[in-house]
Amino acid sequence: MLPVSLADAFPTPDRRKGGRISLVGAGPGAADLLTLRALNRLQEAEIVFYDRLVDPDVLEFCPQAERIYVGKEVGRHAWPQEKIDEVIVAAALQGRRVVRLKSGDPGVFGRATEELAAAAEHGIPIEIVPGVSAASAAGAALNRSLTERGATDRLVFATATCREGDETPEWVEVLRPGTTLALYMGVRKAPKIAADLLAAGVPGEVEVEIVASATTVREKVARTCLSELAATIAREEIANPAIILIRYAKPLAQSRAMAVGVAAQA
Repeated sequence: MLPVSLADAFPTPDRRKGGRISLVGAGPGAADLLTLRALNRLQEAEIVFYDRLVDPDVLEFCPQAERIYVGKEVGRHAWPQEKIDEVIVAAALQGRRVVRLKSGDPGVFGRATEELAAAAEHGIPIEIVPGVSAASAAGAALNRSLTERGATDRLVFATATCREGDETPEWVEVLRPGTTLALYMGVRKAPKIAADLLAAGVPGEVEVEIVASATTVREKVARTCLSELAATIAREEIANPAIILIRYAKPLAQSRAMAVGVAAQA
């Protein structure tokens, strides 16, 4: 077990002990979307610190390891990031093979930077094992590409959860014709998202798709437009985790899509 007090848990690393940290992406949900490298790291692990959204089936790949839940939700951090940094470092300095298991990809809104810095400060070898991101999984759930030649040749990943005091999110400024905007953690802020984008001049008829719990048995998909985003989420009872995909196609592509739709209805 890890020490209750971590103040004295950071001795000079003993390289002979072989302690190391792997930041492993568990993917969006389904266990069979793990990469081979992620599977290998789980099977080698001596201790695994895992997030709230990691599917229980994924943990079945590391029965030999001590498993510690360090989950947190937006606005509810029972495990502050600083504490997570401390415990993964402490475990590695004990010479253990540590896996920090995160849903999706560790490098996409996964707080990987803080954990990389904590390991570097104590001279601990650390690596990132990428995973399938939630946005990629959402596109797959829709059986649709996130980009489309001639229509959306720009892809932006953004979080709808901003720091306190940030009134106008930067994603309002980057959404322009030819862009697919993939918004993470946006369900609760759907009314503000729509209001901000509409106020910035984005047309209300712009296409929006919402995918909740992609690749799991709880997966839910909804299609709507920007002006109906909040109403659709409420009506369909969509909850996090979810990705909101806003497709602001180039004008010519929008015209082609409308023409195809009219022809199909004829």
